[in-house]
Order: sequence, then C-alpha cells, then structure tokens
Amino acid sequence: MMLSVDHDFDRLLSVLWNEEPDRIPFYEHFVDNEVIEALMGEPITKLQPSDQAVAQLKEGDSKYRSRARRYAEALIRFYRHMGYDYVPFEVPLRLPRVNLRECEDTAQLSRGVRTWVDENRGTIESREDFESYPWPDPEDAADLLVLECICKALPGDMGLVSGVAGGVFEHVSWIMGLRPFSIALYRDEQLVRDMFDRIGRIILETDKRIVEFGEVGVLRMGDDMGYKSGTMISREHLRRYVFPWQKRCVELAHRHGKPFILHSCGNLRMIMEDLIEYVGIDAKHSFQDNITPVTEAKRMYGDRIAILGGVDVDKLSQLPTREFKGYVTDVINGCAEGGGYALGSGNTITNYVKLENYEIMLKVGLKIGKYKP
Repeated sequence: MMLSVDHDFDRLLSVLWNEEPDRIPFYEHFVDNEVIEALMGEPITKLQPSDQAVAQLKEGDSKYRSRARRYAEALIRFYRHMGYDYVPFEVPLRLPRVNLRECEDTAQLSRGVRTWVDENRGTIESREDFESYPWPDPEDAADLLVLECICKALPGDMGLVSGVAGGVFEHVSWIMGLRPFSIALYRDEQLVRDMFDRIGRIILETDKRIVEFGEVGVLRMGDDMGYKSGTMISREHLRRYVFPWQKRCVELAHRHGKPFILHSCGNLRMIMEDLIEYVGIDAKHSFQDNITPVTEAKRMYGDRIAILGGVDVDKLSQLPTREFKGYVTDVINGCAEGGGYALGSGNTITNYVKLENYEIMLKVGLKIGKYKP
C-alpha cells in the first residue's frame, strides 16, 4: 500500500503545539523493522546496525557507514511511503546489560528470538557494581551516525522526531532489575540517587547533541512508568528522582524552540498533573483502552497538551477488519475536535499486529481526518 499524500512537517508541529492543521497527521513511536520489511519488501532487519556491529566496527569504518546510510534511507522510504510527515528515530545509548532473558518470538512476523529484561536480577545491584560498571563519557555515550545519515537524506517536506532510546526511569530499572531496584529504593537510597544522576546526565547530554540537528524538529522520550493499575513506583519517588531529569530534557527542547513528546505506558492518572504542570510536556503518547481510552484522555487533557495515537494495539492485532474500521472511525471522531491530535497506535506497530488493520487505520485517517478542504 502506498498512500498518496502531501507531506508537511509543519502539520505535525501544529498538532504538537495543540493547534488544528489542515488534516490529522499520523504519529507512531516507531514501527517494528519486521513490519517495515513485510510492507516494503526490503531487508531492513539486516541493515540496522546492531550493538555487536557497533562494537566490532569503528564509526569511521566505510562498511559501517554504508550500512548506516542504507538503513537510514530505508527508514525514510517507509515512513514517506506510508504517509507520515516525519521519521521517528531513537538513538541507543552505550549502556551494556547482562540481566537479559530470551525466548522464542511467536509473533506473526517473528524475529526469531525476543529479548526481555530480567526483572529479578540486575547488572548493577550494589555500590561495587556501580563503581566497576563501564560508564560511558556522558558527552559521548551514543553513536549518532544513523541520525546523521537520516538528516542528510531527509526530504525538505519531512522532519525528524528523535531522542534517546529509553528514558530516565527505564534505564535505571533496566540496569538494576526492577526487583533489586525496588528493594534499593528503601535500603540504599544513595545508590538509587547516584544511578538516576548518572543516567539522567547521560540522557541530557545526549539530547543536547541530538537537538542541535536542524532536521530534528521534535525531542521526545520513551519512559514507561506504569502498570495497568498505577505507577511502578510511588509518586513521591518519581518526583524525587525521575521528574527533575525529564524536566531538564523538556526545557532543553523548549530552549531550541522545539516541542517535547513523552511516550509512557501504564496508568499515569495520578501523575498527569506533574507531567503537564511541572515536567512541562507538550504531548503524551501511549494509551490503552483498558486503562484510559484515548478519547477519554483527549477530554481530560486535550485543552493543555497534544494527544497522540491511542488506537489500541490489542484491537490492531485481533479485531476483524470491518469492526476495526468502525473502531478507528470512533477514535477519530472522539479526538479530532479542536486539533491537537495525531492518529496512530496506542503504543507501537508491533510485529504481531494485523498488517491489514494497520493499513486500514491510515486509510480511514486520510478519508475522514480532514479539517480544511
């Protein structure tokens, strides 16, 4: 499927500043490589520079640079082909972890093996682990080569939405393991504080490099902080350790005249005022119908921040085509009024969604998402 659309990055920027553009744009945190490969017919999964490739090849190596360039160009082709006004790209950090688990990926478009964080153990669980960890220099904690390649190849009518892969809370809980981290919150407060300060500074310094690229029109952070029933840690702990670093990243974006998107899963109702009023986010992404349907979020917060996505991933994956079309129509009708909304999934386009439903979502958006003739 190729959507015939006019591309205009200002359309998305208008939404992020909570205004009404000519039509509702599309927004995704990202689309899995397996989906891109299935829809475009090119081997993008083999082009993405892996952590192993980065470790084996110096950034100046011609083979690595060629691979990064081809990967960047494949991303641009896909998002343009599908009707997006921008390319999303997260810059990975050099923060190695050994507390990982693997299992067979049983998704429709399997990647073979799926990797998970082992929540019961951490790469860093003690002061000794912290001191011996190979911490990168905060000013050089990420390889920006793919980002540079995207910027060089990006058409003038598209923009780039970028930031660090993984947020402040996520990286700390990933490296420590959620269970050891939760124990340390009460037994080793100084270790927890040092972890957040170290991670927060690395993310902020990397964002400082990212935001300097003129093609990067939006800064974002993916920082999952919730479960279905509430936040993973208390509001008080989030206020003490997480929000101040998120706020610094928002302020960085605003100093450069760019909006800031927070992607965060889970039930965040008890911290939304903190995120809007203190952290200062301009847009919120990631919604689930069994927590807060996006139409409800639009009613609750849409007068102060932009609301993005919200087409439930479970419904993208399981609803029959005809029923799904009606569901997307209801989402658009419930979110379009007043602008400040972009259409997309409630999380990401995963390698287990129905491809036909993904395509239907975009087609319905183009058909009924117009504000102006």
